[in-house]
Amino acid sequence: MAKTNLVVVESPAKARTIEKYLGGDYRVTATMGHLRDLPKSELGVDIDKGFRPCYKPIKGKEETIERLRAAVNESNEVYLATDPDREGEAISWHIKELLNLSDDKAKRVTFNEITKKVVIESIKKPRQIDLNLVNAQQARRILDRIVGYKISPLLWRKIKRGLSAGRVQSVATRMVVDREEEIKSFVPEEYWLLDAVLEAKGVEFTAGFYGFNDKKQQLLCEDDVNAVIAAVSEDRFIVSGVKISEKQKSPSPPFITSTLQQEASRKYSMTPKRTMSVAQQLYEGVDIAGEGTIGLITYMRTDSLRISEEAVAAAKDFVMSHYGESYYPKAPRVFKSKNSAQDAHEAIRPSHVALTPDSIKKDLTPDQYKLYRLIWSRFLASQMANAVYDNVAIDFVSAGYTFKASHSAIKFPGYSAVYEEGRDEEKEEKQSPLPELTEGEAAALRKMNKEQKFTQPPQRYTEATLIRAMEEKGIGRPSTYAPTISTITEREYVLREGKYIRPTPLGTVVTELMKERFSDIVDLKFTARMEDSLDEVEEGRREWRDVLGEFYEGFEEKIENAEKALEGERIKIPDEVSDEICDKCGRNMVVKSGRFGRFLACPGYPECNNTKPIVVEMPGKCPKCGGRILKRSSKRGFAYYACEKGQSCGFMTWDVPVKENCPECGQTMFKKSGRGFSKPFCINEACPKFVPEEKRGYKRKAASPEENAATEAEAKGGKTKKEAEPKNSVTDRKNKQKKTASNKVKKDSNDK
Repeated sequence: MAKTNLVVVESPAKARTIEKYLGGDYRVTATMGHLRDLPKSELGVDIDKGFRPCYKPIKGKEETIERLRAAVNESNEVYLATDPDREGEAISWHIKELLNLSDDKAKRVTFNEITKKVVIESIKKPRQIDLNLVNAQQARRILDRIVGYKISPLLWRKIKRGLSAGRVQSVATRMVVDREEEIKSFVPEEYWLLDAVLEAKGVEFTAGFYGFNDKKQQLLCEDDVNAVIAAVSEDRFIVSGVKISEKQKSPSPPFITSTLQQEASRKYSMTPKRTMSVAQQLYEGVDIAGEGTIGLITYMRTDSLRISEEAVAAAKDFVMSHYGESYYPKAPRVFKSKNSAQDAHEAIRPSHVALTPDSIKKDLTPDQYKLYRLIWSRFLASQMANAVYDNVAIDFVSAGYTFKASHSAIKFPGYSAVYEEGRDEEKEEKQSPLPELTEGEAAALRKMNKEQKFTQPPQRYTEATLIRAMEEKGIGRPSTYAPTISTITEREYVLREGKYIRPTPLGTVVTELMKERFSDIVDLKFTARMEDSLDEVEEGRREWRDVLGEFYEGFEEKIENAEKALEGERIKIPDEVSDEICDKCGRNMVVKSGRFGRFLACPGYPECNNTKPIVVEMPGKCPKCGGRILKRSSKRGFAYYACEKGQSCGFMTWDVPVKENCPECGQTMFKKSGRGFSKPFCINEACPKFVPEEKRGYKRKAASPEENAATEAEAKGGKTKKEAEPKNSVTDRKNKQKKTASNKVKKDSNDK
């Protein structure tokens, strides 16, 4: 059989796309990720011999390795085309070492985008594996292994089994814990807002209090407010200044990894992990009708804002042809990356700007469409003209006090015709159209509005703002943001409540121990400096073993000191007290964690062993009795919504309550569950706007009659068939199951 050239990639989806582009002279196969790594059961690093790692084939990958070995033997050249980042470089190096490939036979290629042009051009320009990239990744992996395998067992013994520590995850947890401490220690201060409702030339508008004698002044108490009101009520409001200006707003740069994760979280509530998974699918290739499989975006792990000249030219052609010459800036936009950015890749952009999101919507999943539209729109907007606004600001003076009114109207949409960046916190801006006034003209006072306010503590982090803070402080790199947040959530160090993240008592206890015993590990500046050191290894300016040695100096001593200081001690995790009252004994129930997640338990155990699932209060009121609506989970994991009063009310539904009330009858409205269903409807049969069940949206896969009956019984406070089973029946059933399992084991043994 004639030998061909072998191309090795990480995923089967990418393999299919690339094989189609390269043709019959190339065979493309996938590793499905890493093939070898440090062993799970031991440290796997010989610290005394210069941090020498002991890599072993990953269990379960034997068949893949043998398949690769056979394919290599049948090939002339081997092109290692794993992902174009540190980890991808390390995977290529591991393949080369594992299969004993010579430097002449193993060639490294990278694809910044999976398009025919880029794939063919890259194959023609292979290079050697970059050992600086490999060593930077090795250093990171060994650092994380040392921290994890040295500190985690201590946490298991002193706090709870199953815990872990890590260079980046422990710092991220600390950031959430520190923010919670800031919130708890915050002392609110009173202040007041004062608005004057004025009228001039038949137009009513609002002017906000600014200060006295044109100097800014804070109104700190109601007496201050009343003094201003008393003074201006006896005087006229005279225009002291009018400023008409034109304001231009520039577009945001194209996405990098962190900003993509932030915007997807803000706009679509996508977790970073989900965002990166969908972005990977878009990068590797999607089957487009009439086009075949196409990689839709460039590589998604990047912190560079660089855009290729070819992509800039394509964006210009698209803007000019679809929007007109006025929508393109005088010169192509160039965005400057941060000094710490690695410039190996472009920013995240569409591979073909002509493939508009709507033109391929039918070929994409809902999440793929949302993310592609986000990336496409942001990139195109980044190469468009500024948005232009007409601003009018009018100052009024009354009794020496200054009030300001302003209004802004869009004059030319520019890039905003395509894209507007989301905000972490939407701020309400008081604006109303203003009459045409000149200096010296008067406005009539219609009324004064005063409002007491208090300064607010800093907001809890959202996933978006936590990623932004990590990036700003140099904690982690593009490839680590998503897995870090996933890890601290899965370990239950933090919880998501709505869009916000808060620490759990467990996360707080672990963080306090880390701060006390391993202060450098959770020190933000130390961690940021370590990331810089890894970057220096990647750039060839530092030896990776020196970075590890510098880190390890004194680390072993800290472990020993912590063991001695905590000898015989077991740190208790404080109970997280809930507002739910135990039905049996009246105590406030506490939150516990078990094999199947968090639940409520009575703190009076063992005298009282009552438990309940955790419920979430939903917006709106029960349509039957006006009580709270709670989200619950059925035995099979289906979410349903029921009245807090249970059996005494009996209301339950599969549909999701929303904030909006029916404009006709005023009752809470509902929407169908599931993504993409946001149109609310009224379920009040007596209301003219009542929507029958068959007209409420999609046909969902109905739960079985038994599931419905069980859930309704659960909602009403009754027993399901299984729960109502006599105790001896439950025992008999369990014994029968054990006997069946035992017989199966004997049969399997005999078969052998």
